[in-house]
Amino acid sequence: MADRFRVAAAQLNPTVGALNDNIAKAVEAWEHAKAGKADLLVLPEMFVGGYQLYDLVKKPAFHRACVAAVEDLAAKTSDGGPQILIGAPLFEDGALFNGVFLLENGGIKTVFRKHELPNYGVFDEKRLFTSAAPRGPISVNGVRIGVPICEDAWFPDVSETYEESGAEILIVPNGSPYARDKYDRRIQSMVARVIETGLPLLYVNLVGGQDDQIFDGGTFALNKGAELAMQGPFFDEAIIYVDYERGDDGWHLVDGVLGEVPDEYENDYRAMVESLRDYVQKNGFERVVLGLSGGVDSGLVATIAADALGPDNVWCVMLPSKYTADHSLEDAAELAAKLGAPYVVLPIDEGVGAIEGSLGDFFEGTETGVAEENIQSRLRGLYLMALSNKFGHMLLTTGNKSEVAVGYSTLYGDMSGGYNPLKDLYKMRVFETCRWRNKNHREWMLAPAGVVIPPRVIDKPPSAELREDQKDEDSLPPYEILDAILEMLIEDDAAIEDIVAAGYERATVERVEHLLSISEYKRFQSAPGTKLSRRAFWLERRYPMTNRFRDRA
Repeated sequence: MADRFRVAAAQLNPTVGALNDNIAKAVEAWEHAKAGKADLLVLPEMFVGGYQLYDLVKKPAFHRACVAAVEDLAAKTSDGGPQILIGAPLFEDGALFNGVFLLENGGIKTVFRKHELPNYGVFDEKRLFTSAAPRGPISVNGVRIGVPICEDAWFPDVSETYEESGAEILIVPNGSPYARDKYDRRIQSMVARVIETGLPLLYVNLVGGQDDQIFDGGTFALNKGAELAMQGPFFDEAIIYVDYERGDDGWHLVDGVLGEVPDEYENDYRAMVESLRDYVQKNGFERVVLGLSGGVDSGLVATIAADALGPDNVWCVMLPSKYTADHSLEDAAELAAKLGAPYVVLPIDEGVGAIEGSLGDFFEGTETGVAEENIQSRLRGLYLMALSNKFGHMLLTTGNKSEVAVGYSTLYGDMSGGYNPLKDLYKMRVFETCRWRNKNHREWMLAPAGVVIPPRVIDKPPSAELREDQKDEDSLPPYEILDAILEMLIEDDAAIEDIVAAGYERATVERVEHLLSISEYKRFQSAPGTKLSRRAFWLERRYPMTNRFRDRA
């Protein structure tokens, strides 16, 4: 029997549908693991096709191509080297499974099939896959390995079945997307499995962005007794070698490296940077364009984009009107200069005048109001989309979660764009994130260090600048109050009575709840954006657009 067992844990970044590219990554990792004298290479859940797949996985041509790609990869092992665990869909006997394939000696040695299918939040696996019965372990170079697949390890039954049937080590391939408190919940769940089974556990996670989700890696290992024996990096691709030794009481990981766990502000910021980069680049773009207003939201988006893509690839466009304050012009120019990003000024007054002139006969005798304000916003969207179309840059939109929640945005205006990294970041956190970025710089940030977002941008009263002396608080409660109410309504599904009992005025709470309810149709048409919380708009909070229910006594 072996006394040492080496695993190469590959937390890598696949692209959905790019089977050849994903297999090429797997081959490179296998060659690395072979040179590192590993016994086993482990890649994450659904790695071959990318994750999440949604209804793409149901397409016969796709899941057949995935299995063919797995067979091609297996051929690489015909002349020896480490065995490979890799995730891919499997269709057999009329059923579709979320599978993990074990490859050895040029072929498929066995397939592990997922039992626990998540059907909450961003997951819809019960509609897509068939649940498989728990099974026993498999021997890899004399070591009996159990493979609970992602959700299988969040509940006791699959791991207990492996332990009862002789498993010595649990290896968990994952596709677990980032959320603010997710790492702690992963650790707690895996600790429970280790305590219940008495087995060491290796948790291997994806990295990289896929639409609204960002997978943060953070691969880790626990020894018996739930001791953290290895902590891998977050968000970075890495191949981590994990060495086990057999003792009198079983297998123990030895000499594991314990990396740092970033705090939530760094994790949120990194999630926005990585998800924006992957969404832009995986969709074939190289550069982005955005409207830089001199306000805090567009300033933060410009900084995130510069950190993700490099300042040269972020085109900042100031689109002033007669209502744009001098300080906004100054602040936008200063921020672009500090980032080192290209910056142009494109005034909109002439275009606004032409549109208002053509509508003059229709608007005659009416009061000036939201319709005229939205002409400015929509003209800005038109100009930015024209630049996007002409030069092939993805347009970024910049509304934060507070604005998205209450509809403080204009369809086909400031909502125009392909991606919004702030979509799940409340306004008060926007301010704090700007302050965090000004104080912190990491090697993965491509923009300069230091105070890149001018303090006045963060500290001045927010304004859409669509009329004279306009402030956001003319139309909305102060953001510290608005955000507190929204967090209770959205994150906690709190009733109005509960929020009033927490100390907020009933009239304000009812108004915010009303704005949240009537803005669903806008959110339905909004750009995707980075999921940061446990109740992000889109998949995690799905409300009807036509909805007359109001929570009233």
